[in-house]
Amino acid sequence: MDIKKFVSLLTILVASVVTVPLLAQTAPQNFSNVRVDELSDDQVRAFMRQAEATGLGDSQLEQIAQARGMRPEEVKKLRERVDKLKGDSKAGANRGISPGGRQLNFDTDTSLTRVRPETEAEKALLELRSKIFGADLFRNTNLTFEPNLNMATPKSYVIGPNDQILIDIYGDSEASYSLKVSPEGNINVEFIGPVPVAGLTVEAATAKIRSRLASVYTGLRSGRTNINITIGNIRSIKVILTGEVQKPGTYTLPSLATVFNALYSSGGPTENGSFRVIEVIRGGKKVAVLDIYDFLMKGEMTNNLRLQDQDIIRVPVYNSRVEMVGEVKRPAIFELVSGESFVDLLNFAGGFTENAFKARIKILKNTDTERRIEDITSEKFSSYRPSTGDKFFIDRVLDRFENRVSINGAVFRPGRYELEQGLTLSGLIRKAEGLKEEAFLPRGYILRLRPDNQSEVIAFDVAGILNGTAPDIRLLREDVVSISSITDLKEEYRVNIDGEVRRPGSFLFAENMTLQDLIVQAGGFKEGASVSRVEVSRRVKNSNVLSQSAATAEVFQIDVDRNLRLSGAPFILQPFDIVSVRGASGYEIQKQVTVTGEVLFPGTYTLLRKDERISDIIRRAGGLTALAHPPGASLKRPGVPTVDSAEVAKEKLETIRRLQSSIGDSSSVSSNIESSVRNTNVGINLVNILENPGSSYDLILDEADIINVPKLLQTIKVSGEVLSPVTMVYEQGKGFKGYISQSGGFSDRSLKRRSYILYANGSVKSTKKILFFNDYPAVTPGAEIFVPKKSEKRPLSAAEIVGISSGLASLAVIILNLVKQ
Repeated sequence: MDIKKFVSLLTILVASVVTVPLLAQTAPQNFSNVRVDELSDDQVRAFMRQAEATGLGDSQLEQIAQARGMRPEEVKKLRERVDKLKGDSKAGANRGISPGGRQLNFDTDTSLTRVRPETEAEKALLELRSKIFGADLFRNTNLTFEPNLNMATPKSYVIGPNDQILIDIYGDSEASYSLKVSPEGNINVEFIGPVPVAGLTVEAATAKIRSRLASVYTGLRSGRTNINITIGNIRSIKVILTGEVQKPGTYTLPSLATVFNALYSSGGPTENGSFRVIEVIRGGKKVAVLDIYDFLMKGEMTNNLRLQDQDIIRVPVYNSRVEMVGEVKRPAIFELVSGESFVDLLNFAGGFTENAFKARIKILKNTDTERRIEDITSEKFSSYRPSTGDKFFIDRVLDRFENRVSINGAVFRPGRYELEQGLTLSGLIRKAEGLKEEAFLPRGYILRLRPDNQSEVIAFDVAGILNGTAPDIRLLREDVVSISSITDLKEEYRVNIDGEVRRPGSFLFAENMTLQDLIVQAGGFKEGASVSRVEVSRRVKNSNVLSQSAATAEVFQIDVDRNLRLSGAPFILQPFDIVSVRGASGYEIQKQVTVTGEVLFPGTYTLLRKDERISDIIRRAGGLTALAHPPGASLKRPGVPTVDSAEVAKEKLETIRRLQSSIGDSSSVSSNIESSVRNTNVGINLVNILENPGSSYDLILDEADIINVPKLLQTIKVSGEVLSPVTMVYEQGKGFKGYISQSGGFSDRSLKRRSYILYANGSVKSTKKILFFNDYPAVTPGAEIFVPKKSEKRPLSAAEIVGISSGLASLAVIILNLVKQ
């Protein structure tokens, strides 16, 4: 539920500003007999409409309702009624139904307030208000200045009509009275009669009532009887807010409300309203002037008077207003009163920021005819009196240093340093903890700014400056000293080692580095290294450029044993030497091949000789089994990757693309083509190999070769451009066209002359053309028949037909002219 609506209803009930037949039957201060179920929707809506005039908060209104005797169940019902009416109102608005039930015409109903974009003037007004210092105070929903109704009534509180006076007598005599102040300002006390209390403070009224009761209760004089006088329910008052306020008008407030309560209820001053001279008028006389800046700057509420009935709060237009922008902590538009200086304005703005340029302030002023700019220095801050419309600009300090020097390079503490009076180059080096060991002493340089901000370089002798043989240099602001390192001025020295070592590569060179040191860094020799023939190649630095046979490198042969001992003096390496460790002659690592399929002992075999052949391995594998199919045997040779392997792979993919475009987009055909292109099988004839061992058919084996001897194959696979691609049983004597016929025959798009067979052993054979006939290859068990697809011919476009026709016509005209001649 919207609690604001609920508490607003309670405010209306408390103030008794609405005439409701049901409520008229009960006393205004007693809500114990209120029945929410008997209230009509129109009455509740009337409460909701008139509740916006209250300035009380939620907690105060609930306290008043409880004090007036409203039962909790009735409070709950009232909340539910407001919830229901609010939901019905929203639903009707969404359907275009007015609260009274009338269908709204959004095109013609002029009574409806339409939502429209903000105009430029409204945007400028909002921007102006957002910059006025203090305007946010009255837009803050967490700050309401609500009076605390739970606190004891102050003794200075002035009693007025409708206040409730509670009198408790105890001691020898006991009595309690709850009396309401009449419109005439009296309370009617039993046995005493009317007592005028209106206009008196609580303290004065207590003394007066005590004096009158002492005539009846004599124990009050002797002290045997005591009296306690308090204020029960407080009255409501009406105050008028006028002038430059957001919502001027008459407001109903509790009698404990102050000027701040009233200002907050009205939304505060407008864009043209004053925050410094807010007037409180009582009985035609100005009784106080409120300055909101006292609260904003010091937390004080000077002249924040407690309001009385019919008080008038007037907010005049501002008299003088200036703006501060730039490097202040609180840039805004500030209002000044007579006698305030720039120092006061700076205090309102929170002072300068850390980056502010405080020596001089720029001011943009308005004259009678035009604008002008002024500067004020820090000496005039206290005496300068701002004028209305002034705009103060506070700049930042310059992003530069007045006393900075820098040093970088081969010093222990490079960085920025203070330029002290008379600081020299040697002094700066001492500040940086001195030079590093690798500092380049013959030359350093200073990058200096000239008066015109152009750069110049000043070279110096580092060693001479430090030992006093060269004149020291006095440093200036923004000098940058650079001292190089030896390693920065030369190419990085490295040596390389390759060949039969465990970790070949490039290594950093060090002075007096020997060949043995480099071999150790490379992890030592491999098992197959030839240690008696280590070769070192060295750069030639002074070759004869005029000689055609000039040496380009110098080569050394060094004999090293396995324990890295030389027969002579240690061989000292030089930068960029290349060490090559050859392999030992006759050293061979084991090479293995694999035999799979129908042999007696399939598995991996180590080659015994360099010239061991297929027949030898088949023999070592125990020969073929009874189910072996020698014609289908294959040799798979992965081969050694070459430098141009990327180019080979690219060429294979291009081959696949061309074959796919010629055969079609069938996924099965595409996969067959790709497998055929990527086929690494070597087509062998195992029958001839076994019949003629050592012949040219009997290949010499290599590392990682795989020999596969399949079982007797009994199927033939047909794919590509046939009516029904299928795998079928092999039949002795049936030819190529017989299997094509068994798969439904060629399709209309088949390219018969390009058909081919992939045999079980990996070899491929294509169709040959003899005169006008196709000579199809023979079919063997396990073979796969591929029928490619014709390339689709694109029909000629209209433009192409016109072009060809024009060309033929032109050719015909030329021929006729030649014939006529």
